[in-house]
Amino acid sequence: QVQLVESGGGLVQPGGSLRLSCAASGFAFSSYAMGWYRQAPGKERELVARITSAGGGTYYSDSVKGRFTISRDNAKNTVYLQMNSLKPEDTAVYFCGAGRGPSYWGQGTQVTVSS
Repeated sequence: QVQLVESGGGLVQPGGSLRLSCAASGFAFSSYAMGWYRQAPGKERELVARITSAGGGTYYSDSVKGRFTISRDNAKNTVYLQMNSLKPEDTAVYFCGAGRGPSYWGQGTQVTVSS
């Protein structure tokens, strides 16, 4: 019953922007911190950004700080990742995750940054 469904990925040129969405269902979304993670081919999955359950606190990896913004709308059970000034090294499959571990994962959405 638990579902996390990412959307918004695609092909974008360097310097461009994308907004990823993760729609959650089947669990108490507003009680969970949420995170965005990414995995590039041949690399380990890494934490990109995290937001507390009420949305009052955020964390960003050094590689995306100042370029990406995580937000959430608990009334819509949705977490977002606004991605600006995209670089080729941002190319990866992006996943959302709920809670510690995380407890739940989405299926991922492909982001490709290329000319």
